[in-house]
Amino acid sequence: MNDLNEAFQLISDFGGDFEGEKDITLIEKAESALNLKFPPSYRVFLKTLGCGDIEGLEFYGLIDDNFESSSVPNAIWLTLHERKTSDLPDYLVLIYGLDDGTFYAVDTKTTGVDGENPIVRYGANGVTEKVADSFGSFLLSELKTIL
Repeated sequence: MNDLNEAFQLISDFGGDFEGEKDITLIEKAESALNLKFPPSYRVFLKTLGCGDIEGLEFYGLIDDNFESSSVPNAIWLTLHERKTSDLPDYLVLIYGLDDGTFYAVDTKTTGVDGENPIVRYGANGVTEKVADSFGSFLLSELKTIL
């Protein structure tokens, strides 16, 4: 969680536009809608910031419990939508997107000894590539590229 705490400090120092704190019951409802559990660092991000952007980087998460007819940056809506329209694997949670159709996702199929799930790059071809050991390390790495 050190990476996540460092990322939160950068966000605090540089600002950004984040949705704000979310209740644990909303997080559990999101997990239920996706039929999976979020890793610890992503849960803390959702609880603390919800979702949002900073300096053009948009991190997907929670806005409210409308998972059926929402839009980005609602990670739950987007993940459910992509499952239906593009055969996104059920174990991925989309957390960040690129203009070329590539997404970054939490890979809940793989769990480390610390309970964290890795972050993978998921291309339109269905191939995944690990890019970070946890959401916290991914968030920090992305923030350091622009701040």
